[in-house]
Amino acid sequence: MVLDEEKKAAALVGRPLRLGDLVEYQTGAVVSRTLVDKKAGTVTLFAFDAGQGLSEHTAPCDAVVNVIDGVAEITISGEAMALSAGDMVIMPAGAPHSVAAVRPFKMMLTMIRS
Repeated sequence: MVLDEEKKAAALVGRPLRLGDLVEYQTGAVVSRTLVDKKAGTVTLFAFDAGQGLSEHTAPCDAVVNVIDGVAEITISGEAMALSAGDMVIMPAGAPHSVAAVRPFKMMLTMIRS
């Protein structure tokens, strides 16, 4: 199983990709796909169906959210903001945050370890 995932990840390297095509919506679910998993950080794509989300939590490293498609409400340290395709936000390490899909949406999450 791990070898299959490594092969899939290797197949993405060195060629142009359309981010929105790399993860698909699934009814009533949150789907994720890790593109990069290194000591320095990770890059993960997510597809959220409307009404789905991630409850409030913290992360030990800074994270950048790039919205690829749809509309989401992201709350950082109690401040809610609406983001849509083309928007991004930086979530600082240790800040409580949550994600809610207002409409189905896709995002790329880049976590940077220091």
